[in-house]
Amino acid sequence: MPCTKNARTTPAIRAEIAASSDSVVTLAQRFGIAEATVYKWKGRDSFQDALHTAHRLQTTLTPAQEKIVVELRKMLLLP
Repeated sequence: MPCTKNARTTPAIRAEIAASSDSVVTLAQRFGIAEATVYKWKGRDSFQDALHTAHRLQTTLTPAQEKIVVELRKMLLLP
């Protein structure tokens, strides 16, 4: 998976951060990132980008809303 548009580090840089024995301050300055970012990548085993979408939708319908949705799906031939 490619890096996100806003990512300031690549998987290779992240792996280098994790393997480095340099100080957090030195690594942050070298790569132009926050010290918190260095700490984050030092504590991880995987250096690939992850999806930022919810794995489960947090939607709750009332019984009346559910009936409306079901009827609309039937009328519009939606799954």
